[in-house]
Amino acid sequence: MLTDVLLGPSQLSHIFVSPKSGDGGAIQPQPMLSSLSFRLSRGVLSTISPPIPHAKAWGVGYKPTTTRPLLDMSQGVPGKPPPKILLEALSHSSSSPGTSGYCHVLGESTFRSAFAEEMKSVYGRHMDVTAEDIAITSGCNMAFVATVMCLADPGDEIILPVPWYFNHQMSLNLLGIKPVPLCTRADEGFLPSPSDCEKLINPRTKAIALVTPNNPTGAIYSPALISMFAELARKHKIALILDETYRDFVDTMPPHNLFLSSQTEILKSSWSWRSNVIHLFSFSKSYCFPGHRLGLIAASPDLLKHVTTTLDCLQICAPRPPQVALASPGLLPTLRQLIQVDAQALKTRHNIFRTHLPPGWLLGSQGGYFAFVKHPFVGIPAITLCQRLAEELGVLALPMQFFCDDSVGSSLESLGQSKTDWERWIRFSVANVSDDMIKQVCGRLHECERHFGLEAEYSK
Repeated sequence: MLTDVLLGPSQLSHIFVSPKSGDGGAIQPQPMLSSLSFRLSRGVLSTISPPIPHAKAWGVGYKPTTTRPLLDMSQGVPGKPPPKILLEALSHSSSSPGTSGYCHVLGESTFRSAFAEEMKSVYGRHMDVTAEDIAITSGCNMAFVATVMCLADPGDEIILPVPWYFNHQMSLNLLGIKPVPLCTRADEGFLPSPSDCEKLINPRTKAIALVTPNNPTGAIYSPALISMFAELARKHKIALILDETYRDFVDTMPPHNLFLSSQTEILKSSWSWRSNVIHLFSFSKSYCFPGHRLGLIAASPDLLKHVTTTLDCLQICAPRPPQVALASPGLLPTLRQLIQVDAQALKTRHNIFRTHLPPGWLLGSQGGYFAFVKHPFVGIPAITLCQRLAEELGVLALPMQFFCDDSVGSSLESLGQSKTDWERWIRFSVANVSDDMIKQVCGRLHECERHFGLEAEYSK
């Protein structure tokens, strides 16, 4: 009998799944051995190990051939290098002696100004974000950590919609901040409910953290829904952290209207986004250079004064060469056109994935880099199936168990959701493979029922 579990932090840090074991693939805890003579912190010991290397290790067991390569849809990374014009600018800035030293902790002033102007192409010409509202970080995870260090103390709480982005949960756990799960519903496209969220707010709540388009579900939050959460945060005098790493890959612009100087949606006309909204962005996806580690915080200068303190301790400054490169005259508008081309290509890839999915594989939501799919094999946890997909069929994807922990079980029951259905969801990253590879992945998913000897739900 396959064991169905939602993994807690202590479990994922040291488990393996053995599909060849006598129980058909139960998750078995393994002892953690160490040669260290000193004790580690409770924070790091209670935080899950990084899921991506865990999944990559499954792929090591697969024996690829020229006709059946390993198909990696596990990590949200660009499937192409940066455009030539950006590579040339990076080469020039990296070879300049002037970029070898430190810059201001909040980033190169020319780049902050240039990107404030560039944001108007996304949020509209009347958008109210200036260079003084912007801090440049060493990636978006750094932006999140630097932000929450300013907002919360150990024992405080931050609300995360579930399924959550695992690095957000991991960062909070390391800092002693309690991540409070806000369960979403599969039948509602994994969109978070403001009314459900309000029930979770208490005196220890410091922020709500949203990711849209979402990681892992791909769900795209509408401008109206985002405004509702901004209003909820304003009402309770807490922060709304809005991670928009994948914002350039949506069909409708602007992604929201919070940055407009005059608010026309739910919020009061006197409200300013600077009072409680903190915007995060990653340059890794839109500009196809995750290795150069650039992220961004847009927030009130009153908050950035304190972000300066956390960033000075965490990074001193973000890498200078990519900042200088992107600030090159005329480069950002040129790259904007290429980003739009990439967004259309990604939309096509999503369509290919949707139309080629085998019968019984249910697409719950998709957008940005990701598609969230429920496999058709009742009683089989996604983590078990994903390991076997990797080792035997050469398809790498991430199971639901990487995006929640066992604390969500009671919340699921209160919402009338089935735990056994919940744990069948799988995240596929459609961005980092070609159109043809998308078709190959779907072809191998077709093989699952026969290869694994499983009965799909649709055939009952």
